[in-house]
Amino acid sequence: MASRLILRIQEKFTRLTSSEQKIASVLLENQGLVETHTATELAALAGVSKATTARFFRSLGYADFEEVRIQARDERNSRAPYARFDPKPEAASLGRTLSEHLELEQRNLARTFEEIRSDLLPEIASVLETAPSIWFLGFGDEYGIARLGRTMFTRLRHGVHQIEGSGQDWAAELSMTGPRDVLILLTFEPRPRLLPVLLKHARTTRMRVITITDHAYAAQAQRFSDFVLPCHIASYGILPTHATMISMLRLLALSYLGQNPDAVSQRIATLDAINEELDLSE
Repeated sequence: MASRLILRIQEKFTRLTSSEQKIASVLLENQGLVETHTATELAALAGVSKATTARFFRSLGYADFEEVRIQARDERNSRAPYARFDPKPEAASLGRTLSEHLELEQRNLARTFEEIRSDLLPEIASVLETAPSIWFLGFGDEYGIARLGRTMFTRLRHGVHQIEGSGQDWAAELSMTGPRDVLILLTFEPRPRLLPVLLKHARTTRMRVITITDHAYAAQAQRFSDFVLPCHIASYGILPTHATMISMLRLLALSYLGQNPDAVSQRIATLDAINEELDLSE
């Protein structure tokens, strides 16, 4: 289970300076270092100054490094009694332990976030703000994530849809798209032969295209996309990981929220009022 320190790092990673991100990456690789190393030693491992290390922990909301160590020790102590009553070895999958799977996902997330330009998410948020409608598109495994994206953004603004080709009636859905609409394409391998045709229509309609994809496809996606958000997707086995894609969607949503707090608050209040009227909320 990720510690509170790791969760804070993952949440604030894109807002850290490049030097602070070096420390963050070191801790994402091995969070136990906060208990075994001093602040000076952590700074040396990350190749930054002690002052940068102190600023890094303050930016995460801690008073100082000692508060971080106390929190880490308290979390370890709260878990320790349960460990003594579990004699079973750590479960493994495909010859890898659960910890190895977790560490790989964390590396994927850290590398993905490290490579995002600090100005890119606010720029995308501005495009989403002015779009008459936002459309999500995904095939195969990404179909469900496109639905998640639609649900997520529906909480933030009006005019959010998913292109599904229901009953293979692509024309009916595409006819509702228009200039300045945004298409958020979620795509990993394998990609259907229909995709280039849909993208050609999107460009002809003058939609803005945001593509969230893997690094292998990023260069090709640049040809038809206004923005490309590449994800690291290394995994053990034949099943791809979608952790970075889902996290990227959440980052887009948070960036949109950050630039439109009043409009989003009003939207959420309206939805809550409707739910209450329909007696859908507990």
